[in-house]
Amino acid sequence: MNILIAPSGFKESLMADAVANCIENGVRRIIGNANIHKIPVVDGGEGFAKILIHATGGTLHEVQTTGPTGEKIPSHFGFLGGETKKTAILEMAATAGLSLVPRDVRNPMLTTTYGVGELIRHALDAGAERILIGCGDSGTNDGGAGMVQALGARLLDRNGHDIRLGAIGLLDLHTIDITHLDPRLKQVQIDVACNPHVQLCGEQGVARIFGPQKGATPEQVNLLDAALTHWGSLIETSLGQRVIGVPGSGASGGLGSGLMAFLNAKLHPRYDIIMKYQQVEQKLPGMDLVISAEGAIDFQTPKGKVPAEVARMAKLYGIPVVVLAGTIGKNAQDNYDYGIDAFTTILQTPCTLEHAITNCESLVESATERLLRAILVGMHMSQRAHDVALGQAA
Repeated sequence: MNILIAPSGFKESLMADAVANCIENGVRRIIGNANIHKIPVVDGGEGFAKILIHATGGTLHEVQTTGPTGEKIPSHFGFLGGETKKTAILEMAATAGLSLVPRDVRNPMLTTTYGVGELIRHALDAGAERILIGCGDSGTNDGGAGMVQALGARLLDRNGHDIRLGAIGLLDLHTIDITHLDPRLKQVQIDVACNPHVQLCGEQGVARIFGPQKGATPEQVNLLDAALTHWGSLIETSLGQRVIGVPGSGASGGLGSGLMAFLNAKLHPRYDIIMKYQQVEQKLPGMDLVISAEGAIDFQTPKGKVPAEVARMAKLYGIPVVVLAGTIGKNAQDNYDYGIDAFTTILQTPCTLEHAITNCESLVESATERLLRAILVGMHMSQRAHDVALGQAA
């Protein structure tokens, strides 16, 4: 059996490459001689830089940056191999991701993207001619304000003082001053891999859709949306750049808007960028089965999540796709219309989130084994039906 394993990561638990290894282990418990190909698929979030650096034979650079809660943390960026321009790659999650915010202090009113600006500075210092930025798995909601502050922009209140870091500061923002924005930014091409479905503000804005999972209360969700609405309006009046309503402007807590307006970055649907380097579709011909995975499968999965994108490509070749998920959420059945043939949860019994995160490796392996056993039963039944039909025909 030829099997392509193409999973996403499980947020705050396993990176995509670790999930792929666990699925392989589960498969080999049942089909030891399976011909397995693994492509851990990144979506711009955790693992984006390291996986694409590895895929292209590039180089990784370890650095220190400001984390989402203001403390110094280890982070990284790198350079892709095989590019005509010296291309730096970084992911915002490596310095402002949700997994870097302790659960007991999660408050997207206060978290900052300042470290993203520091990563960009490190890339510029290292001679980058092009910068590729992955947006995803954010723990912030500041519209990229912290990032542009780290790059030299001044964001001032009515009294001419620098606003506070985090979305809370945006509520006091009165003046944008880009006089001292790092001039090297004008000399580099900046491309962003992001989810184009995420809006900056409004009923479908990033604060309302993703704010609660970052720790926002209902009252804070309203404040966050108001902060980003004010941010987008002031950007348009001060810089002449429209960001409200632009696809991808809400990516990573509104970081997309800051990248567009201040860095002249081009926002790309993330898989247009990622598949150039990961080449999932090229591996599909000849496969008998595709196994993908995601932390949650629900109504949002078709809106740019890894399993749906993998399924879309697999269906071009008529290959069945099954998905392992940490949780099965609202309207998960919608995914049957997008090429996913079956899905199941990795959980066998009710458990705490902490237990699931701690034991994710064994849960994925065991769930894969159960899934493969079910598939083999189905194959056996299909073969028996075929044999019976042939016998009757004879």
